[in-house]
Amino acid sequence: MEQTLIVLAGVFIPFLGTCLGSGCVFLMKGQMNERIQKILLGFASGVMVSASVFSLLIPAMENASSMGKLSFFPAAVGTAAGMLFLLLLDSLIPHLHMDTDKPEGLHSASSRLSRTMMLCLAVTLHNIPEGMAPGVVFAGALSGTGGVTLASALALSLGIAIQNFPEGAIISMPLASEGKSKTRAFLLGTLSGAVEPIAALLTIALTGLVSTALPYLLSFAAGAMLYVVVEELIPEASIGNHSNHGTMGFGFGFILMMVLDVALG
Repeated sequence: MEQTLIVLAGVFIPFLGTCLGSGCVFLMKGQMNERIQKILLGFASGVMVSASVFSLLIPAMENASSMGKLSFFPAAVGTAAGMLFLLLLDSLIPHLHMDTDKPEGLHSASSRLSRTMMLCLAVTLHNIPEGMAPGVVFAGALSGTGGVTLASALALSLGIAIQNFPEGAIISMPLASEGKSKTRAFLLGTLSGAVEPIAALLTIALTGLVSTALPYLLSFAAGAMLYVVVEELIPEASIGNHSNHGTMGFGFGFILMMVLDVALG
């Protein structure tokens, strides 16, 4: 029972981070400060990169240590597969990105969908690997594979929750700036994170299949998260003025997640 409660808490902690971040919209007055937005984007990027390296890729190679000098192979294959998976989804589903020619920074890839729905669709899509990541680690801990522990899984969940806080704010606050009610902006922000516990629970449900494929699944989640960082977050943090704020946010987020992983893992 205690183990089950730990797993359930770990699965829903990232979603709680999204909810708390989205709730920042109720404290908002006027437009979202550009410097704060850059810091939040950089911070989220740093946490995701650090989590990909210390919580996913390194454990993936450690799990494949029996392969000797080829222990990198599952990590390399899984990372490539994760990035290609997100690339495929991005090509199939229209998504939003920053546009340097437009002051507001956002434009729709399809005139048939509202900008609000496109934004939520894009973030929901990119939250899938963030839900898979703790699910894979918890599945590995439950199966007793390769020394993956519940503590390390909780560290990853906490790191993603910290990353989700600015992500939730980045979604809900711009929506409110565009004229949406704060309540609706909050609900849309939290809804974008609802896919994470679902993805995590589905992954854990396949625990029996995870044992042999764990190194590949860990690195798959890492590759997908790295794709999101490079494709979406870093470009948005670097465009326009105050890009150095995003860089400092990245450094802080990376260090914080590294400390969490080592201290709790």
